[in-house]
Amino acid sequence: MFTLVRSRARTAALALAAVAALAFGTASMTGAAAAPAPAPAKQGPTSVAYVEVNNNSMLNVGKYTLANGGGNVFDVAVIFAANINYDTGTKAAYLSFNENVQRVLDNAATEIRPLQQKGIKVVLSVLGNHQGAGFANFPSQQAASAFAKQLSDTVTQYGLDGIDFDDEYAEYGNNGTGQPNDSSFVNLVTALRANMPDKIISLYNIGPAASRLSYGGVDVSSKFDYAWNPYYGSWQVPGIALPKSKLSPAAVEIGGTSQSTAADLARRTVSEGYGVYLTYNLDGADRTADVSAFTRELYGSDAVYTP
Repeated sequence: MFTLVRSRARTAALALAAVAALAFGTASMTGAAAAPAPAPAKQGPTSVAYVEVNNNSMLNVGKYTLANGGGNVFDVAVIFAANINYDTGTKAAYLSFNENVQRVLDNAATEIRPLQQKGIKVVLSVLGNHQGAGFANFPSQQAASAFAKQLSDTVTQYGLDGIDFDDEYAEYGNNGTGQPNDSSFVNLVTALRANMPDKIISLYNIGPAASRLSYGGVDVSSKFDYAWNPYYGSWQVPGIALPKSKLSPAAVEIGGTSQSTAADLARRTVSEGYGVYLTYNLDGADRTADVSAFTRELYGSDAVYTP
């Protein structure tokens, strides 16, 4: 039976204000992303791995290669997750990191650069945090642009490859915040793309923001690099005007979705011409069997795990 409820461990109480975490005016000691070494050629869809950094290491993403050719199994690693929080004093949203996300960012040299040096892109997912602030309720273009700058400054400071939007758990209306409006996410994505034209912007296709991609004659669909189905163990084409090469209708939870379902979804991804395959919750165990179930269908090869 498909699992249609996303279960995620988080420690929201540990969220730290990004105001304290970010020093936007100066370059971070973590430095810019290292130039990736050429990865062995791999033909087939882009594979994405979300990692719950409250419990697991980002380095797990780089431990899987293809038996045939040695290419990386995963092409994009997602740090899950930073938060959009709300300051009741200034009445403004701000970017926040719990202690585990902050640790990954502060230790980019050992947590992020090794993946990038393998040719794996590393992006930061941003998630609601029950405080009423979300991507869909900025009260003005200026407020949306201010948050976009916090996002792009974070990408620059820590040498990341982009931002992933996940509009869950905002609880719009809390702390006197507004309900979702039609302009907010359009303004946010427009500003973020202007700030970082060559970085990844991805959409976890859920929540009020995901259904508000057009406003005032502006459609931001084309500003996304990827969009994916948010329901693990199922097939659902994201409702966004992107080419198939940028969409993942398949979504699996590694260790939570059966190997047969993962294989079926991978087979359908290839047969129907989609270009992305989404996975969630890669942990530190040897998941060779789970991973090989979909790599055989996506790339014609088993996966190899190197601790």
